[in-house]
Amino acid sequence: MGKKQFSVEHIVAVLKQGEPGLLVADLIRQVGISEQTCYHWKKQ
Repeated sequence: MGKKQFSVEHIVAVLKQGEPGLLVADLIRQVGISEQTCYHWKKQ
């Protein structure tokens, strides 16, 4: 499976979905990314 490329706008939109009460596991399942990717995006 190849790497997916996400635009900065898409990353910001995904992270904004991570509202209080939404578990990271639920967010990454909905978006189809790994937990490591999610934390990497947040760190940036």
